[in-house]
Amino acid sequence: MNASKTPFELMMEQAQEMAKAVNPALSSFDPKGFEKFWPTMSKDAMEMWFGKGISKNGLDAKTRLLLTLAGLTMQGAQAETPMRMTVRHAMEAGATEEEIAETLSQMTMFAGIPAVSRAMEMAREVINDKKDDET
Repeated sequence: MNASKTPFELMMEQAQEMAKAVNPALSSFDPKGFEKFWPTMSKDAMEMWFGKGISKNGLDAKTRLLLTLAGLTMQGAQAETPMRMTVRHAMEAGATEEEIAETLSQMTMFAGIPAVSRAMEMAREVINDKKDDET
């Protein structure tokens, strides 16, 4: 076994080689690009399906999405695509950068600094991409 690589890195390397053997086009596959196929729901649609449409006196879509971010962070911020998509949807539902950062920071005591740091990196990517798209 290669001492400079972890077993996970070796497994991922082997999986990538298998994917290339099956379909050479997969050598340039980028999961982040795949996310762009999933549209961002409108604020009204999210509110209907995830917010006040569920319960008129309940949580709004923005709050539910911020809670989802907290939960994904608690899981170690390992699910990159759901994290980035949830940040994107939370922003569409009206969450500010500060609210997203505050939600993630709150998880430091529960999920630990490494998970929150990773979640912050992913959130920052989405926020920067959104700013780039707007210019």
